[in-house]
Amino acid sequence: MVQFVLNRLDSERRAVAVQMLRYAVAGGLITLGVAASYWAIAEYLHVDPMISLTIVFLVFSGVSYLVHGAFTFKGHGERDRHHVRGSRFLAINILGFVINQGFVWYLVKYLDGPTWWPTLPMIFFTPLLTFALHRRFVYA
Repeated sequence: MVQFVLNRLDSERRAVAVQMLRYAVAGGLITLGVAASYWAIAEYLHVDPMISLTIVFLVFSGVSYLVHGAFTFKGHGERDRHHVRGSRFLAINILGFVINQGFVWYLVKYLDGPTWWPTLPMIFFTPLLTFALHRRFVYA
């Protein structure tokens, strides 16, 4: 079914669709790892939720850079000037981190909700934004 749909698309749309599928797999696993790790550290180790997310961000940023460069956006854009690509990747990941910290602050700190609440926008909102930004500015 997926192959049938991909065959019907022009080459540029097919490339975007393949990247989105790869991002859904790789980025989905990374995102679930981030959300679960954030929650487990905050909930079971009793670490402040905002510090928990900071720890998780530091660990998963390197993993994310390697996986997205080698798999998700494989064959898309330039592969030289690694310092430029790395800087842009970090800037977009920091933006995603700030947005997720906003979710943690608002839902857990301000509304006094459970630590799992921010995992929902972490999984369903932030990846959509960062995919678009990574594709446009990092792996262009």
